[in-house]
Amino acid sequence: MESWAILSGIEGNIAAYEAVISDVKHQTKGMDDIYILGDFISSRPESEQVVRRIRSPKPNECLPKICTGWWEEQCLILHGLAATGEPTQLIENYGADTVKLLWDAVSRQTVEWIRCLDFGFLELDCLLIHGSSVSVDDELTPQTPPWQMCDRLMRVGATNLFCGRSGLTFEYQLQGGSVSSQITTLEGQQSVQIATASPRRVIGVGNVGREPGKATYTLYEPDTNRVDFRTIRYG
Repeated sequence: MESWAILSGIEGNIAAYEAVISDVKHQTKGMDDIYILGDFISSRPESEQVVRRIRSPKPNECLPKICTGWWEEQCLILHGLAATGEPTQLIENYGADTVKLLWDAVSRQTVEWIRCLDFGFLELDCLLIHGSSVSVDDELTPQTPPWQMCDRLMRVGATNLFCGRSGLTFEYQLQGGSVSSQITTLEGQQSVQIATASPRRVIGVGNVGREPGKATYTLYEPDTNRVDFRTIRYG
C-alpha cells in the first residue's frame, strides 16, 4: 500500500529532522515518498547541514520531494532573486538582526538550488504546498472561513490540500459549496460565474523544527485516503 510522509518547517533543526526520519522508518516497511513542504531552512546556522542531509539521503532512504516555503522566499528576496525587493515580512516578524543571520546561514550555492525548487506538487487529487495555491505566506488554519478554503482548493481542482504554513496539525472538512465571481467590463456589462465544489478537505501537516524537543508531521495513504498525525519527542 502506497504511503507518503509529509513534513514542513524543519527550520534548520537537524536533530528534529533526524528524529522524524527515524520515526518514518519505524512506521512503515517502506516509504514511497517523502514530501517537504518548505521552511527547511531558517536563520539557524544548522540550515546548511539540513540541506546537505536532505539532498544526500542515506542508502535506505528515498530522496525527498521539496518545494519552497516562507523562509526560502525570504532568502531569495535577500539575494535579489524574488519579485519582492525588500525583506519586509522577515524584519516585521523576526527583527532586523535576522536579516544578517539568514544571509550567513545559507550559502550562495544553496540559494541557487532553492530558486530551482517547485512552488508545490499536484499528485493524484492532492495539492501539497507550503501556504496555498495563492502564495507561500497564505496561512490556512482551522479558523479559516469555509469560502476561503473552498477557493484555495478550487483554484487547482484538488480534493485534498496539504499545507504547512500554520505549523498546526488539523483536518478541515468541506462537505461541499460554491464560489461565485462577477466581472464588470468598462461598458458596464456584468457576467457572473458560479463554480460548485464537491466534498474536499484541507490538512495541516504540522511543524518539524520550531518547538525544541517536539516534532509533528503527517503520514498519508492515497489508496485509503487515511491521514495519521504523528508527534515525536526527541533529545
